[in-house]
Formats: sequence, structure tokens, C-alpha cells
Amino acid sequence: MKLTWTYAQSEPIKLYTFLRQIGMARMQIKKAKFHGGEFFVNAESVHTNFVVHQGDVVDMVLAPDKVSDQVIPYSAPFDIVYEDRDYLVVNKPAGIASIPDVAKSPDTMANRVKAYLIDSQAESTAIHVVTRLDRDTSGLMLFAKHSLAHSLIDTLLHTDKMQKHYLALVSGAKAIPAHGWLVLRLGRTTDFYMHRGVVADGKVSVTEYEVLDQVPEAQLIRVRLHTGRTHQIRAHFSAIGHPLFGDDLYGGPAVPELDRQALHCAELDFWQPLTQQMIHLKAPLPKDLKALANQLQLKSQ
Repeated sequence: MKLTWTYAQSEPIKLYTFLRQIGMARMQIKKAKFHGGEFFVNAESVHTNFVVHQGDVVDMVLAPDKVSDQVIPYSAPFDIVYEDRDYLVVNKPAGIASIPDVAKSPDTMANRVKAYLIDSQAESTAIHVVTRLDRDTSGLMLFAKHSLAHSLIDTLLHTDKMQKHYLALVSGAKAIPAHGWLVLRLGRTTDFYMHRGVVADGKVSVTEYEVLDQVPEAQLIRVRLHTGRTHQIRAHFSAIGHPLFGDDLYGGPAVPELDRQALHCAELDFWQPLTQQMIHLKAPLPKDLKALANQLQLKSQ
């Protein structure tokens, strides 16, 4: 795969300095130099100490990605919200896992994306999952399309350049302040190996929230994670007495028409490091959660 930039500054600089300015780490440059990659300026092969001038065209040929045989392509339709040369964002439905699990169905979003990359004759068919969602959480999920894109965007996780906002339908008779932060230590509990709870030796976990609407016994919450702990939203709201509807693992009320927790990744804003622009994406509440919000008389977006 070849990536191309045009150097726009008036002051000449070394190619290495330019690569660092666009966000590449030293190890990424080293990997490109010594593991099958190559650099060109104006179509001429160069080393990283070459000096680039205003208007020069810089090409970087990436070393081939290693493709894992463990991700078997699985052809099934899915909703593509955004795609460019480097990234793919999908709207994951509830009930589909993000990545394969041993002895379970090969129908996961990673498997579906692998089939899509093959069918679309993508330059790389390696799977690079940037953001995951629980099997029964719906919404926006980000994939990188090559290893450099993955390593560059990994450095942005939980910064202002990578923001995910969720919508959650939570229960509880007590009103919730309009805006707040939940800062609680989360870790494994003795209840069940997947269960997380507030424990003394847990990891500090930070959740910011905004109440969009509330009625007696229910609230529609917009949530931003500032840390990325397992089940963080579910565990945090359960800990303050407001478990999510349909979340039986964390004590949420059962809803006959809903067979999963009422949680949806509705917004994703991220800095595209290779094109130097912010990407703003939205995925509206799916039908099952919108129906629940209407049933609860909550005003949904």
C-alpha cells in the first residue's frame, strides 16, 4: 500500500522530521525502513535523512500486513457508516460479537469485515479492530485498514481526538443530576468471571454523562467514556442504582421486547491522522431502543 503527501511548508526539512510531524512514531518509521517499506520523494527512492522542499510529493510504501488465518471471512451484510483509504466504520447490530471467540460462531464483525475486504479487493485483508463493543451493544465500531493506520490512531484513544458517545436507557426511581462524572474503581467480582463491580483494588474508571430526558423510573443518558474498562457504563450505572434496562447481568429490569442491554454507541469523532481532518459520525438509536424509549415516554433523538 502506498500513502502520499505533498509537503506544503516553505522551510526545507528532513524527511524523518516531516514523518514525525504528521504523527508517525520513531518505531513506526523504523519498521517502515527495515521491514519491507520504502520512501520516495518525487518518485525517487530516498532515505529518511533526505531533505524535502515545498511542493515535493512524498510517497511511503508500507510493508505488507501479516494476515491472520484465525479470522475466517464470513459473508453477511452490514451497515458501513464511513470508509476511506485508511479506516472503516460500521454500525454494529446487537447480538453480533466484535471479534471471534474460540468454539463460537464465526459470524462476528471482524469476520464480516474480512469478507468485505476480500470482496472489494482491498490492498490489505488484515483485520485491525480499533474499538470494540459488547456482543449485545449496538452502534459505531472503528476498524483500521492497515497496520500504520492502526498504530497511529491507537495513540488517540481516550483523548479529545477520539471521542465516543453512547446512549443508554437506565432505570431507577431517583432522579439523576443533569450532568456529572462517575469516578469509581472497577474490577472483577466473585459473582461471575465476566462481571465487573466497584472493588477496592479496581482500576480507576471515569464516566462522564448528560441526562437527555428523564421520567419517573427511567432516564435517557448520553455517556462519554474517559477510560475503557470492561462493561464500564453498565457497571457504573448499576453501582449508583440505575442499571440499564434489559441488563440482567447488572440487575437491570427485564423488558419482554428487548433481549439485550439498552446501550448504543451513537457518536464517534476521531482525528484522521493520515489526512489530517476530524471525522464526525452518528448512528441513530436502533428500532428496539427507540421503541423502548417511546414506551417509557422518553424523548429520544
